[in-house]
Amino acid sequence: MSAVGIIFSNIHDENIPELSRRRTMGSLPYGGRYRLIDFTLSNMVNSGITTVGIITKNNYQSLMDHLGSGKDWDLARKTGGMILLPPFGDFDNAGLYKNRLEALKSISEFINRRNEEYVVLCDCDGVYRIDFSEIIDYHEDKQADITLVTHSEELSGKAEYTVVKVDETGRVVGIDINERGKKKSKFYINIMVLRRSLLQTIISDAVSNGYSDFREDVLRRNIKGMKIYAYDFEGYHATIDSLASYFKHNMELLDKSVRDELFSARDIYTKVRDSAPSKYGNESVVSNSLVSDGCVVEGKVENSILFRGVKVGKNSVVRNSIVMQDTVIGDNVQLNCVITDKNVVIRDHRILSGCEVQPYFLAKGTMI
Repeated sequence: MSAVGIIFSNIHDENIPELSRRRTMGSLPYGGRYRLIDFTLSNMVNSGITTVGIITKNNYQSLMDHLGSGKDWDLARKTGGMILLPPFGDFDNAGLYKNRLEALKSISEFINRRNEEYVVLCDCDGVYRIDFSEIIDYHEDKQADITLVTHSEELSGKAEYTVVKVDETGRVVGIDINERGKKKSKFYINIMVLRRSLLQTIISDAVSNGYSDFREDVLRRNIKGMKIYAYDFEGYHATIDSLASYFKHNMELLDKSVRDELFSARDIYTKVRDSAPSKYGNESVVSNSLVSDGCVVEGKVENSILFRGVKVGKNSVVRNSIVMQDTVIGDNVQLNCVITDKNVVIRDHRILSGCEVQPYFLAKGTMI
């Protein structure tokens, strides 16, 4: 398979401003030890894609710290490998890109230098395990110009979706942008396969015609002129598009069947951090929770996710919460439906509570 991967790390930052204020969407912590980009990047590596360009925009210091040279994903290579593509990559750009087409235009030199036949375009707003080689085989079998990966599920009614309508052969015959409403639909999950030569043409046409919206000006405009097909992905897929969905899908990892589907067949790689094993006090109680390395638990933890280096004090109770790296929880604290960012300090005798649809959030470095 001859394919190059391109990952958009910033496209959906505005969906979770609480967590993306100091980082990109791609570097959002997830599941105790991962970042969102780990899932897309690992899927590409496991599918045999060994050249991956990662488009950045702003706030990407944490992304660079996490990815490093790419060696944890076996992408530290002399030829190809992981390539960070910062903004202002094109001399014609006067400022930061505003949309997907401008982002692709800014990396046109990278695309032109490659010699792979196909391009796999992905965002960082999804958690899933997928084999891109199967999508490319489907793309070739259908002799498609563009293949969109879709997923069928009941829409929440709050987020905005791109709903795809297909005929009996799988060819796309309609695209409804920003579709809302609580109903089961087939929606585009921001994964696309197309030939590199076609992507070059699309970028060139966008520049000459002043196009700005990829879905409207490229996909919708060319439904009849191009052969656009939908590949329906039937596995587990979580779209992270709000603080509530971030909380919900993290909590789904406490379900063993979800963990098995994401992590059992193929590895999801992440940055290795050599931490000591977690320590549990004599009076600690932990149930139905994910506890990462380096934690010290003296209290009670239920239905929660603790990232690396978290400390839970004596007589404290942490329920239904996500506690990120190096957070310190004092003694006699009660937390319920709380999300703490990194390096938060919660002093003794504090009681904090949210709910599943509106978790209580503490920003990075907060002391309360």
